[in-house]
Amino acid sequence: MAAVVIQRKWHTSAEVADMLGFGLSKTKMLVLTGEIRSVKIGRNRRILPAWVDEYVDRISAGAEGWAA
Repeated sequence: MAAVVIQRKWHTSAEVADMLGFGLSKTKMLVLTGEIRSVKIGRNRRILPAWVDEYVDRISAGAEGWAA
């Protein structure tokens, strides 16, 4: 029987901070201000992988004009 691999559907703020190379405080501020979308589940915030990608795409689109 093949092993079932369950992929994570949600990320914590700490996991997103690690992915982006940001500190936890900065990441939590981005979440609280809505820069990175999230949902509150109980007392915890959770972030979809697509929402992290959205943030990165939005930020990198603003930086495209900086290339010399």
